[in-house]
Parts: sequence; structure tokens; C-alpha cells
Amino acid sequence: MEVDIKTLMLLFFILFLMLSIWKIWAFLPNEQLIDDDKTQESEKKLMRLMLKVIEKKNTIQTVEELFLAMKKDKTFDSKLFWRFNSNRLKHLLNSYYINNPDTTSIKEISQKLALSL
Repeated sequence: MEVDIKTLMLLFFILFLMLSIWKIWAFLPNEQLIDDDKTQESEKKLMRLMLKVIEKKNTIQTVEELFLAMKKDKTFDSKLFWRFNSNRLKHLLNSYYINNPDTTSIKEISQKLALSL
């Protein structure tokens, strides 16, 4: 039985394709990690913390000030949110602005929180 070179190439291609797919599948995480801060629960925790800090400190004007105030807050879990940075805070603010179209700044969020009390 003589095997054509094209057939051999096709067989090896299929074999290595299956091997590559298996390797990718084997190394992808199948469970939620302990320190995963991208879940909905952790997003809600961060949002509540952000609103609490804005409500507590009315003098916050910039994202950097808010970021530092959130990091210094006693309820901030630095082990869970070890990847928290100013870009993540900007993402949180933008999602808040999308859900509350009447607010466009940290100052307006503070005023809205003051009115809701």
C-alpha cells in the first residue's frame, strides 16, 4: 500500500490540529478563580464602594482623587481587587453614566446621592 504525500500531509495536519485544540482546551480555566474580580458580584461591590466614597467625601472632583480615596477606604479588599487601577475605575464610572444618563461627572453623582438621602 503506497500512501500519497498529499494524504500524509492531510493526516498530519488533522492530527496536529486536534492536538492544538486539545492543548488550548486543557489550559483554559474551567472554574471561577478565587481572586477573580471580573464577576458581577465583584463589579457590584466596587460600584457600591465607589458610590459610598463619593457620598462620604463631597470634595472629590477627579478620577485620581476618587481612585486614591477608594484604595484608602477600610472596606476596600486589596486581596480581591489586586488588579484595580484607574482604568478600571473609569470603566466603572462609564457604566454608571450609561445606567444613569442624567449624570455626566463625579460632582453630579455626588449631588444625586445627596438628594436621594
